[in-house]
Amino acid sequence: MKVCLVTTFPPSQGGLSEYGLHLAHELQRNPLIRLTVLADSLASPQPELPGFHVERCWSFDDPASPIRLLRAIRHSKPDVVWFNLLFSTFGRNPLIAFAGLLTPVLSRLTGCYTHVTLHHLMDTVNLQDAGVRHPRTYRLAGAFATRMLLLANSVSVLMPGYRNILHEKYGRDNVHLRSHGILSAEPQFPDFSRRGNPEHRILAFGKWGTYKRLELMIEAFQYVSAALPNARLVVGGGNHPHAAGYVESMQQQHRANPAIHFTGYVHEEQLPDLFQTSSVAVMPYTSSTGSSGVAHLACTYGVPIVCADIEDFRQMSNGEGMAIEFYKPGDARDLAQCLIHLLSDPVKQKAMSEQNFSAALRMTMPNIVLKYLRHFELEKRSSALRQVLRLRKLPSWVPSRPLLLRLMTHNSLGWVPRSALHRAPSRLPKSASPETPDLAETITPAASAPAPKPGRLRATNDSANSNGSGEGAA
Repeated sequence: MKVCLVTTFPPSQGGLSEYGLHLAHELQRNPLIRLTVLADSLASPQPELPGFHVERCWSFDDPASPIRLLRAIRHSKPDVVWFNLLFSTFGRNPLIAFAGLLTPVLSRLTGCYTHVTLHHLMDTVNLQDAGVRHPRTYRLAGAFATRMLLLANSVSVLMPGYRNILHEKYGRDNVHLRSHGILSAEPQFPDFSRRGNPEHRILAFGKWGTYKRLELMIEAFQYVSAALPNARLVVGGGNHPHAAGYVESMQQQHRANPAIHFTGYVHEEQLPDLFQTSSVAVMPYTSSTGSSGVAHLACTYGVPIVCADIEDFRQMSNGEGMAIEFYKPGDARDLAQCLIHLLSDPVKQKAMSEQNFSAALRMTMPNIVLKYLRHFELEKRSSALRQVLRLRKLPSWVPSRPLLLRLMTHNSLGWVPRSALHRAPSRLPKSASPETPDLAETITPAASAPAPKPGRLRATNDSANSNGSGEGAA
């Protein structure tokens, strides 16, 4: 199967670039997938990541991006075009962003099966927090753009509420609910020896300046440090694209406080150490723009989570089994009390850490991508069957009818060897258990995936990213 993945892609730091990297990594591991990444252009020449076929064929805030993308898609002739999108993926300018969001339906018109993974909805975004000056106009344009995106062959969303909105308000039945995923093939069990020894590190992580702000977090930290002198606040990540200079200004204001540390942008290889040494991850948000990449990162390393009591995060917690403590949005004292109670209770810290690690096991990236590939396979086969059924409706006296049917049947017999899903032999070896194998064992994500080490847990069930870009409008 030939797949074109349309996404921002490292070394670009655009929104969802790290999420796109992990999708591409899992697709690339599958020897039956031929992957082409159609990525955003870089401001300055940089070497591409090894092992990927990347075409930099579109640019942020470039009105010609849809034309260049369609030209690249026609040249690649893929079986599937997969868009990894925010509403702001193609530009900050509203007209350019809107034109870019028309690309999926234009891709479908070229004859390619087109799928969209949509990380947020304009219907649920707090436009005031996003700094939008004309919210009513944006709502109308966002509703029209949503209808255009729904004209793709299929759409995946990462929150149950989003799927309900698209069904009830827009009347579409081609919408699927997917898990965000933890951006890793294997979560890391929490290392409790590195937490609270000798200090409790409170981690605030993301792209700051719009709906993610630090004023409330720092105010709450003053109360926490008064009760727990060994507490430290670590602020990870840089500025949101719409809030240039915000992190630097906050760092300047609090440079005299040695208990507050700003890390700046955190690279992928630095994430394990940052999260494994944190006692709790805090999400001091004023609103939400989708499933939280920061929360999934915290689950990857078994870190307890404290976040604002926002409906999207409640859905995420209940749907994915995460251990999250909620505080009243905008209330610094309530946030401080949540943190003090959690950091003073090592039993609760351990229980929340293990619950989040358990949740991470159910949503590893190989499992997430495998579900997408199953869907693409099913759609490919269904399309072939529909063609056969149309031919069977031809009158029997049509001379070419038997020949056409034989040709269509011959092509359909090639489905199994062409399948992008790996299948184990149907017969069990004599030394194997006579019990029926689990589905996750008969269909594996990639033949090149290493065998699990003895004694390690394995994910069998089913929603950056560095610096929070796996979230909605980060």
